[in-house]
Parts: sequence; structure tokens; C-alpha cells
Amino acid sequence: METNRLSPTLTQALNEQMTNEAHNAQIYLSYASWAADKGYDGISNFLFRHANEERNHMMKFLEYILKRGSKVVVSAIPAPGPDPVSVYDCFEKVFQSEVENTGKIYRIVEMSMAEKDWATWNFMQWFVKEQTEEETLALDLLSKIKVAGGPNANADALYVLDVDLKKTPDDATLAQDVTVENP
Repeated sequence: METNRLSPTLTQALNEQMTNEAHNAQIYLSYASWAADKGYDGISNFLFRHANEERNHMMKFLEYILKRGSKVVVSAIPAPGPDPVSVYDCFEKVFQSEVENTGKIYRIVEMSMAEKDWATWNFMQWFVKEQTEEETLALDLLSKIKVAGGPNANADALYVLDVDLKKTPDDATLAQDVTVENP
């Protein structure tokens, strides 16, 4: 008896996204290691936490593929790329990576709609919300760094940012959660 409830195209897309989430974890690990090497322990801590979050995303895809009766394909993870040249560059790269990941998530959502695979469409809605949070958080961090001087931020401003990021929550406030009483 056939137990697979995913089309070959969605199986491939979900496996590719699982690998992409693993790649994103490697990017965060690389940037966290870079920040630790530069003495930015708060930034490093923040990025290490996000590496774990990306690995959790990878596992969500893996489990979903298995639970839909399809085959998981574990592929090689591309190298994370060159180290950032500054804190500003680091968070520009983080933001760009999250925007690219959002596009990949949207592609799977579109595919699931086209195939009328409502289980996959529903599964992907968690990732749509998660990517909104990730992009918002990265954009908020970029804004803080811009206020601190952007690529020319001085050591004092970067120190304050580093201390602040150690305490920064991993979630961002989304537009749909804002009210007049709680902007």
C-alpha cells in the first residue's frame, strides 16, 4: 500500500528547503563564530541562538516529510560564504539571507496551493509567520546599527549594541500583533 501523500515536486521542494534551513544554520554559526572572535559576545550569543532556531526549522521539515509518508533526502550543505567585514555587514547579510529564505518559503506555499495540498499549505503557514518575524527582527537590528553609525559605528556604539543583543528576545513584534494600546 502506498502511504506517500506528497507529490514528487513538493517532496523535492520540501527536501530542498530542509537543506536550506541547515545552510542558514551554518551561516548563523559562521557569523556567530566571527562575532565571538571579534569580542562581540552578545552578538555571538544572539547569532548562536538563531543557528539553533534554524536547525529546529530543518527538523520541522524533516519530520513533516516523514509524517506525510515521503522520503527525506539529506543533501550536502553549501559553505556559509565569507566572514562579514563589520557588524553592519554581518546584519546586512543576515537580513538578505532571511529575505531569500522567505522567497523560498513562498514558492512552496504557491506550489501547495497549485496542487491543492492543503496539509502542506497549512504546515507552511507557520513558516510564513516565522519569516515575517525573522525579517522584522533583522530589519530592526539593521536600524539599530544604522543609528549607531552603520558601517562607521564606533567602538562605544558597538559595545552598547553588543550588550543589548545579549538580552534581545529572539522574537519580533509583528504588525498584526500591534494595537493602539500596545504599539
